Amino acid sequence: MDTKEISVLSNSGALSERKSVNKRPAALLCKMPQRKMLQTSTGALLLLLPWFGGLVLGEISDDFSQCLDFFYNRTPPRGINAAGYQPICQRYKNQYHFASLYHRQQRVPLYSAYILSPADGKRPRKTWMYEPQLAFSRASPEMQQFQYPVDQNVIESQAVIDDYKNSTFTKGHLNPSLHQKTKEDREATFTLTNIVPQQKGSNSGPWNNLENDVLRRFKAFCNGSMYVITGAMPYESEHHWINNRVSVPEYMWSAYCCPSYRSDLPESVKPFFPTYAAVGRNDRNSGEEIVPVDVKAKASVRGYDVRRMSLETLEGILTQRLAMPISLFHGQCQ
Repeated sequence: MDTKEISVLSNSGALSERKSVNKRPAALLCKMPQRKMLQTSTGALLLLLPWFGGLVLGEISDDFSQCLDFFYNRTPPRGINAAGYQPICQRYKNQYHFASLYHRQQRVPLYSAYILSPADGKRPRKTWMYEPQLAFSRASPEMQQFQYPVDQNVIESQAVIDDYKNSTFTKGHLNPSLHQKTKEDREATFTLTNIVPQQKGSNSGPWNNLENDVLRRFKAFCNGSMYVITGAMPYESEHHWINNRVSVPEYMWSAYCCPSYRSDLPESVKPFFPTYAAVGRNDRNSGEEIVPVDVKAKASVRGYDVRRMSLETLEGILTQRLAMPISLFHGQCQ
C-alpha cells in the first residue's frame, strides 16, 4: 500500500458560493482570504475533534440552506461546532438528492442525511463520482465522474478511487442506494463524499441487515416521510487511515425519524417509533463498552455486531465520543 501522505491545498478550507442553475439554488459556499482563514482557525482549534488533528483552515457554513428538505423540520443536526466541516447539497442531473457533512482533510463525511424511499429498480452500475467544488471553487455544482488522470487538486481536496485500492476496506455508503427510489437517486449515492472505509464483514453483514430492517419498518408502519441520518464515528485516541489519506471510522451509526406512523402499532414495534437508532462496529478489536460482541453470531461476521438503541442513547454516545452536544432531529421528532 502506498503510504505517501499528500498535503492539503493551502486554500483547502476556503469555500465559495455555488451558482443557482435549477429550481433550488446550489449549496452555499463562502470564500475568504488565506490570512483571515488563519486568524479564524486559531480559535477554532480548541473545538477540533480528536479525529481532526492538525490545522484545518476555513469558515464553514452551519446550515444546508439550499437542501433543508432532507432534514426533519428542515433543521440539520445541532451541536456540531468543530471547524473543518463542509456542508454539501449532493446534486446530480440538476437535482438535489441528499445532504452530507464532509471533512476534506480527513476525506470522509461525518454523516449523510436523506429521505428514505424504497428502490423501484436494481442497484445501478458502480460509476464513482466526486464533488468538483471541493477542488475548484468556481467549478460545476454537480457531482461528476472521475476522469483519468485525476486532477491533482481533486486528489488533494477529497478521497479518490485509488485511495481504496489494495486496502482491506470496502466503500461503505452512508446513504445506501437501496434506500433511494429512482435510478437517478440511486446513482447519486455513488459519490465518494457519501463513502467511508467500511470492513466487508460489516458492510455486507450486520450493517446491511440493519439497512434492510429499517426499510421493512418504513414499508410496514411509517405513514409519511422517514428522515434518516447515517454517519461514522472516529477512533477516540489515535488516527486510523487507509493510504495515509482517508480516515477510518471505528463505528458506524444511524438514526431515523418517522413523525407519522400507524396508530395500531403492535406492542413489539412501539419502541421503534417515532425514532430509533443503532451503532455498528467497524473494528473487531474494539472494546465492548459501546457495542457488545454476540458470541453466538457466525464467525464470519462476529465482531461487526450492531446494537439497536433509542435515539437518546445514540445522541449520548455521540456527545461523549465527539465532545459536542449533538441533537440529530429537531424537537426529538415529536
